[in-house]
Amino acid sequence: MKLKRFTKIFFSLLLAWFLMHSIYIVADGLQDSEGTADAAVILGTTVNEDGTLSERLRQRVACGLGLYKAGRVNRIIVSGGFGKEGFYEGDKMKAYLVQNGVPSSRIVVDNHGNNTRATAENVLKLNDSLGLKSLIVVSQYFHVSRTKMLLRKQGFENVSNVSPRYFEIRDLYSILREFPAYYTQ
Repeated sequence: MKLKRFTKIFFSLLLAWFLMHSIYIVADGLQDSEGTADAAVILGTTVNEDGTLSERLRQRVACGLGLYKAGRVNRIIVSGGFGKEGFYEGDKMKAYLVQNGVPSSRIVVDNHGNNTRATAENVLKLNDSLGLKSLIVVSQYFHVSRTKMLLRKQGFENVSNVSPRYFEIRDLYSILREFPAYYTQ
């Protein structure tokens, strides 16, 4: 009987923890301090098989473009890996930004940001030449809390975020995934 009660309490606490964490990451991800930073870090996601940006990625890059055009950042770091579709996400994001008026010299490409941890580590390596003091993370709302945490672990203290107002049904899966991902980084 004690084991059954313990199990019930344990899973109730785990569920409460999951719900509080999920509410926090959604609320954190949807806020925008409306401040400025030295650079925006746009995290990659799927490039379509024809080489165009998936709608999710296009929304992220358009959000970063908006930051640049509003004068909120001086530089944009695009970070992603080589997708199964045969394209480097960073190169495709840069092409979109250049096509939309951002000078190539204002864009730094990280084509080795295969995951969130790699992006954070690569931004730190880039910082030797860039001297960044502040960053704005650009990704989907459910992803920014973990990204900010990883950048802070790399020594960046002034990290804020902006996320596109773009929602998909698969966000529910992504919110579930973020719970263990946040604690295993």
